[in-house]
Amino acid sequence: MATSPSNFHSRLETPQRWTKRGQKRPISLRSAQAAYGLGHRLNSDMVSKISGNKVGYRTMQGRRARAERQGGKALLWAVVGGVALSSTPMMAEDLHTSRFGLYGSAGLLDMPTAETAPDGQLSLSHTRFGPVRRTTLAFQILPRLSGSLSYSGTDNLTDEFDVYWDRTFDLSYQLFDEGTYRPAVSIGLRDLMGTSLLGSEYIVATKSVGERLRVTGGLGWGRLATQSDLGFSIGNRDGDLRDTGGTLNFDQWFRGPVGAFGGVSYDLNDKLTVLAEYSSDAYLAETERGIVTHNSPFNVGLSYHITPHITATASYLYGDMFGFGITGFLNPKTPAVKGGLETAPTPVMQRPSRSADALGWSGAWIEDGTDAPAIRKALAGAMAKEGLELEAMSLTATRAEVRFNNTRFAARAEALGRLSRLMSRAFPPSVETFVMTEVVEGVPTQSTIVPRTGVERLEFEPAGKMLAVTQFADPRALPSDPLVRLEDVYPRLHWSVSPYLTASVFDPESPLRADIGLRGKVNYELMPGLSLRASTSVRLSGNIADEDVSVDDTTLPPVRSEAPYYSNQVQLENLTANWYGHPAENIFTRASVGYLERMYGGVSGEVLWKKSASRLALGAEVNYALKRDFDDLFGFGDYDIVTGHVSGYYDMGNGFHGQVDVGRYLAGDWGATFSVDREFNNGWQVGAYATLTDVPFDEFGEGSFDKGIRISMPSDWFAGTPTTERNDFLLQSLTRDGGARLNVQGRLYERIRGTQQPEIEDRWGRYWR
Repeated sequence: MATSPSNFHSRLETPQRWTKRGQKRPISLRSAQAAYGLGHRLNSDMVSKISGNKVGYRTMQGRRARAERQGGKALLWAVVGGVALSSTPMMAEDLHTSRFGLYGSAGLLDMPTAETAPDGQLSLSHTRFGPVRRTTLAFQILPRLSGSLSYSGTDNLTDEFDVYWDRTFDLSYQLFDEGTYRPAVSIGLRDLMGTSLLGSEYIVATKSVGERLRVTGGLGWGRLATQSDLGFSIGNRDGDLRDTGGTLNFDQWFRGPVGAFGGVSYDLNDKLTVLAEYSSDAYLAETERGIVTHNSPFNVGLSYHITPHITATASYLYGDMFGFGITGFLNPKTPAVKGGLETAPTPVMQRPSRSADALGWSGAWIEDGTDAPAIRKALAGAMAKEGLELEAMSLTATRAEVRFNNTRFAARAEALGRLSRLMSRAFPPSVETFVMTEVVEGVPTQSTIVPRTGVERLEFEPAGKMLAVTQFADPRALPSDPLVRLEDVYPRLHWSVSPYLTASVFDPESPLRADIGLRGKVNYELMPGLSLRASTSVRLSGNIADEDVSVDDTTLPPVRSEAPYYSNQVQLENLTANWYGHPAENIFTRASVGYLERMYGGVSGEVLWKKSASRLALGAEVNYALKRDFDDLFGFGDYDIVTGHVSGYYDMGNGFHGQVDVGRYLAGDWGATFSVDREFNNGWQVGAYATLTDVPFDEFGEGSFDKGIRISMPSDWFAGTPTTERNDFLLQSLTRDGGARLNVQGRLYERIRGTQQPEIEDRWGRYWR
């Protein structure tokens, strides 16, 4: 029987069924790397910024205290010697832990250990003991390398502040894994680029003895050598505090007197752990102020796993004070719930035999010219149910190209897999080649070519086999048959309204400020490549506008330090006309004009070279920016400037991406921004950046230069259902004027990169989902 257009619609209208949670499919090595998650959906954009933190005093002269109890030293050396000389034959294990100490990183209580968190783990800790409270964000950057950012407040440490707040950044690297007889050994730096109030360095060894006991011993410098001084020094150490912090304290690392510390942990059961340690920190500054009484170097505590993702610790410290800490953690690589809640895809339809549909196999149907409109209509309706918008289609007797806009799937491979199934049901048997071209901002960015035979034959095979027969190309490089656009695609409107939470942290007058409200977004696409975009927020409650605007002794114009003035009740965040283009192979362009961001309007132009299979991308951006009036939604002030950057992007492999931007910033300073991000196969991104310009450190102010940590979380990891929405967090060292860049929406690299071959291949395991 010949193929008829009336059959296309019925083939595409198949009943939907729900996938079973945790349902297993044959997967390839690539698909095994894909992570799936389920949790609470986050609808708010959360941006945290660090406000100025003036150092309360310039110097604090510390004196080294000798150990007062010879018995304490004897016990300490017994612990250290036991670690170094242990020869108990036992099976070595990975010294992983999710039980963190008072510094919010792997440790006993106040002392570090050589343990590590599982690779990729993120944790947030809060501890309180005596006059000290500390909040820490930690990340296991690599299996051996961990980093943490802490914000500590100490009551009455200075006369200037009731609570002295200090930011610290710590790093730890595990030099050796634990062996049968060898302990794990780590080296670490605390407060490596701060004021040095908490500055210390250490080398520590940890050995497991049996399945429940772990023994730790180590050597420390700085604060970790003020209690148990071993009687010798390595060079000289400056005890003065840094005025502004923010620069690496190379001249202090592993210098000065050497101290020793140690301790043990014992698991009573799977949830409860007993902790004991000998601390080499005498808390000299705190005891001199009379806010800590240091009666003993011994600390004891209990740690309890409340849930698999929350741990609490209670402790008795230095013979004088009680402490409590709680840590929550998650790992982007191991979501709590596997699978997802999306509807099952439409099954692949096998083609009939040649004898059953001779006309369809012959290709003669194309000469009639009446089939294509019916196919387009039926296919567009089926695609819409999958969150895919059909923009244009070309059709010959052997080849079909579909250009589409993906509004649902963060994993492009999943969108391609669902579309290829629909195409198997829509086109007559003679059509063997499927070309699926994704469109972003009205611009075709990537073509994926699959053989129909492969779709039919490999539906229940590992996804890697389908990848082996798939090709990728720039749409500009492909021979294109005449495309027919759907009549009702443009103009089209996308809009959303969602709650938002904006937080400002690290202000010494108020460590946490926040605004909550509603944010509305509109994207009106007039034609391919041309759109109008707007975002407006209404603040319902909050106190960010109450933040003091820092007035520093600086010659820089206030390009960012006046940001609190823009926290209005109603704020037009952006309103722009945008033109995107793909004028040549591997070349993409963007032009934007209007209110570019909350503080600036103007004109922005960008060009990007990004070859689909290349790890390298190059870009350039030029902006003419005018500062907006903070009292008038549509007005402008009298400050304007031309800024711009030349950018290089590189995929370093193993999930790491680097970026360098060189150019002119908003205050007229020249310099470069260096960024590194770790990106997981499920879309999580954790990274850091630093900007160095020709503004002197002392003129920049507290922090010395702009730097920060950023986290981007895909909403589908939490919701369990496909969505392209993301939630971004930014922790900046300070809101200063040096190194400030224009926050233009819709920059090209992230828009284009996500649709191209490397990103598709990274999540190819979802092709058959």
